[in-house]
Amino acid sequence: MKNNKKQAAIIAAIGLAVFVIAFAGIMLTRNVGKSAKTVSTESAVASIEKYIKKIAPKEAEQVKSPVELAGNDVDELPDIDTNEITVKPSTSLYAEIFSTSEKCGPGKDGWINQVARSFNEAGFEVDKEPVSVMIRNVASGLGMDYIRAGKYIPDGYAPSNDFWGRMLVADGVAMEMVEETLVENTAGILLSKDTQKKLVEKYGAINLKTIVDATAGGEFAMGYTNPYASATGLNFLISTLQTYSAHDPLDDEAVEGFQSFQANVPFVAYTTLQMRDAAETGTLDGFVMEYQTYHNDPELVRKYEFTPFGFVHTNPLYTTKDAEERKKEILRLFSEFARSKENQDLAREYGFNQDLRYTVEQEEVDGATLLNAQELWKKEKDSGKPILAVFVADISGSMNGEPLNSLKTSLINGMRYINTTNYVGLVSYSDDVVINVPVGEFTLNHQSAFKGAVENLSASGGTATFDGIIVAADMLIKASRQYPDAKMMMFVLSDGETNRGYSLKDIEEPIDALNIPIYTIGYNADIPALESISAINEAANINADSDDVIYKLKNLFNSSL
Repeated sequence: MKNNKKQAAIIAAIGLAVFVIAFAGIMLTRNVGKSAKTVSTESAVASIEKYIKKIAPKEAEQVKSPVELAGNDVDELPDIDTNEITVKPSTSLYAEIFSTSEKCGPGKDGWINQVARSFNEAGFEVDKEPVSVMIRNVASGLGMDYIRAGKYIPDGYAPSNDFWGRMLVADGVAMEMVEETLVENTAGILLSKDTQKKLVEKYGAINLKTIVDATAGGEFAMGYTNPYASATGLNFLISTLQTYSAHDPLDDEAVEGFQSFQANVPFVAYTTLQMRDAAETGTLDGFVMEYQTYHNDPELVRKYEFTPFGFVHTNPLYTTKDAEERKKEILRLFSEFARSKENQDLAREYGFNQDLRYTVEQEEVDGATLLNAQELWKKEKDSGKPILAVFVADISGSMNGEPLNSLKTSLINGMRYINTTNYVGLVSYSDDVVINVPVGEFTLNHQSAFKGAVENLSASGGTATFDGIIVAADMLIKASRQYPDAKMMMFVLSDGETNRGYSLKDIEEPIDALNIPIYTIGYNADIPALESISAINEAANINADSDDVIYKLKNLFNSSL
C-alpha cells in the first residue's frame, strides 16, 4: 500500500514537472519569430482590451444635423492684435510691415527690428513730414490669408520667400514689389551625422534628389512643415514635386513619385517646434529648416549637417496697389535703408546672406502652380492611405459654458478641413464614456452624424480623461484591422483635469507601442497636463484660450487630416 502511494506521488511529481517545463517552453517560445514591435503591440492591445471591460462605454443614439456645403460665417482669422508688434512707430505718419519671426524675433532673429529702429531714428521725411515704420510679427501664410481675405491689409508685407506674393497675385490681389530681396536665406535639410555618412557612402553626394529617393526607399525618416503655413514647407513641397517632373510638377509622374515619397514620411509637422521635438527623440533622421536658424543654434550645428535645397528665400517686400502713395514712399525709403552695406553686413552677422556655394536648379513656378501644389498635397499627403481619427471631447462639469461652446465651434468649423476619404469617430466623456459616432468614412452622411453629435454635447459630472482615450484607442485598433495600412491618430479636446478612472501612467506604454499621436486642444486648461499626453508620440498641443485657436485648428487639420 505504501509502495502504491509512493509510486503515485512520484508519478504526480513527474506530471507536474512535465507540465511546468511544457508551460515554460510555451511561454519562452510564444514570441519566437515575432518582432519586438509586434510583441509590444500585442501587449498594448491586450492592455486596452482589459481596460475597456472595466470602463464599459455606452453608445449614443445618432442625431443628424444638416451640413453646410458652401462654407460658413465663421471668421477663422485671429484678431490682428494677437500678432505682436516688435517695433513701434515713432511718428504719426508711418508704414506698417508684416515680417516673419526669423527677422523680427528675439536676439539673432531680430535683424529687421534692428534695421527698423535705426530707420526710425534716422530722421527720414516724406513730403517734409517725419516718417517711421512699424514691424508686426506675422507668419508668411497667415499674412497672405489676412491680405487675401481683406480682414487686415498692412502697408508692407515681407514674407520669407516670394511664393506668397505670387499666390496672392494668382488669387486676384493686386500686389506691387517694393524690393525683391531684403536679405537672403537658404532653405535646407538637416540630416543627422550618421544619416549623412550613410547616404554619402551609398550615393556619393547629397542633394535633394538623393534625399527624396532615399526617403522614398525607406532608408531614413524625413520630416517637413505644413506647406499651407510654412515658407520652407512650401518650398520643400514644390521642389520635391520638381524632382519627379521638372517641367510640370503637377503631372501624373510627379503625383505618383510624390505618393511614393510621402508613404515613408512619418508625419508633416504642425509646427517647426513639433518637428524638432520629433528629431530630438529619434523619430526623424532629417528635417527642413532655414540656414539662418541652423547657423545660430550650436546644438543643431553639432548634431546635423545642412544640405541646401530648392529656391532661395529672398525675403521680398511687397505693398498693395491700393496703399497710400506716401506709405509706398516710406516702404521704398526703408528698403533702400535695409539694403545699405551696413545693414547687409548686420544681416550677415545675424546668419543671413551666407555664401553656401549653392546653385538653384529648380525651374520657376507661378502662383497658380503653387496654389495647385498645396491642394495636391492636401489630397495626396497620405499616399492613398486613409487616416483613422477619433475625437475625444471632454463634457465634464468644468467644461460648461464658454469652454464647451468653443469646443463645438472648433469641431464644426474644423470638419471642412478633413478629407472625405478619411475615417472619423467621436467619443465624449465625463464620469462615463460615450461613443457618440463610431469610426466611419467621412462621407456627407457621416459628417451629418458627426455634426449632430457635436451640437448635442452637454456638460456635467466628473472627468475621466484617460478612460476616454482608452475607448478611442480601442475604436482605432478595431478600425485598423479593416484598414491595416491606415494611420491612426487622436484629438483630445479638454481642460486637462482628470479626477476619475485611469491615469496617464496606465496609458503611456500602450499608446506609445501603438504609435498613436494624440493632439491635445486645451480649453481653459491645465496645458502642462495636456502637453504630457501629446508628448507620448510627439504630437502638438494647442491652447484654445488664444484668440487664434480656430485658425490654428484649421492648420492642424490641414496638416493632419
